[in-house]
Amino acid sequence: MTHSEQNEIMQLLSDYSHKMKGKDSDEFDVLRKRHKDDEDFDSNSRARLMDLFVKYVPERFRKDYM
Repeated sequence: MTHSEQNEIMQLLSDYSHKMKGKDSDEFDVLRKRHKDDEDFDSNSRARLMDLFVKYVPERFRKDYM
């Protein structure tokens, strides 16, 4: 995953962050802070980001990223 793809996914997820509750919301906040600090995501962080992406972003908006 390139940095630009990561940026686009984070922007899409932030549009749906109001639907997140509990652990998902906390994990997204951590990922958002790491992204804001321009840190590279490790494989576990990328996997969790994609899990949140699949769970919260409607399929019609994620076709370009899968």
